[in-house]
Amino acid sequence: MSLVTYHERIHRDPAICGGQPIIRGTRVLVRTILSYLAQGSAAAEILAEFPSLTEEDVRAVIAFAAAAASEDLPAPSPVPPEVKVA
Repeated sequence: MSLVTYHERIHRDPAICGGQPIIRGTRVLVRTILSYLAQGSAAAEILAEFPSLTEEDVRAVIAFAAAAASEDLPAPSPVPPEVKVA
């Protein structure tokens, strides 16, 4: 399995879907695929629903979301020693 990056597969263009991130060559929004994943859909189910996509496209959406989360989220604060974490 190769390392997945989203740069070749995720695209933004103000003239397409209002500039929202899409999978290159389609009008499928990244947030649509993320919604399917959040609801528990497997990649195979997503690919059946969107035949123009590939498994690499789905993995690129996940990589895009991970990169976006790491850019937008503040670093976690340290847990005080008195707090017991299960």
